[in-house]
Amino acid sequence: MQQKFSAKQIHILEIAEELIAENGFEKTSVRDISNKAKVNVAMISYYFGSKEKMMSSLYEYRVQRSKEKFSEFTSTITYGNPEMQIKELINFIVGEVFQYKYFHGFVKQEMRDTDSVRDILTEYYIVCVSILEKIIEKGISTGVFKKAAKAEDLLATIVGTVLFTVRNKPFYEKFLNCSIQDLPFNIENKIKSHLHNCVFSVLGYEKY
Repeated sequence: MQQKFSAKQIHILEIAEELIAENGFEKTSVRDISNKAKVNVAMISYYFGSKEKMMSSLYEYRVQRSKEKFSEFTSTITYGNPEMQIKELINFIVGEVFQYKYFHGFVKQEMRDTDSVRDILTEYYIVCVSILEKIIEKGISTGVFKKAAKAEDLLATIVGTVLFTVRNKPFYEKFLNCSIQDLPFNIENKIKSHLHNCVFSVLGYEKY
């Protein structure tokens, strides 16, 4: 069952996220979070238990928000042509992961391995697959796409590729000749372009 977060819990989680983004997971203490959030440590313990459990809650909260944003996003591309819809869907997923790329580096399997997190991730992925299926069906029926690829396979390609990318930044540093400041932007654009090529090729879109 999806966890409901109170306004106070959300405040603490967003402060924790801000500090972790700035200082890293290991260098951010519960006391740092309590001081910045202007709550005592006991309140954090009451709401979340340990720092690790708070990170599980943060992960769940972030997935919930991404799911909500995805729903809002899909409403903006409903009447677009299939190739635009695919391109924008890829851009959205890549953009979401890159926006919170610091987060995916420290999240451990045990933080994701709770019933509520598994449930909401599964729900999110099913929604993504459903949207992809509709786009593919539209593309096939209009002759834009020549191959009816499985939506779940395309999603696995998109999500798997972008997660590999954000977790292996030093690897990409070897292949992109740019400054450290420009690296995140260039990596993100590189992956978007690569995924556009891959997905459109699998779908038999002739421009690719």
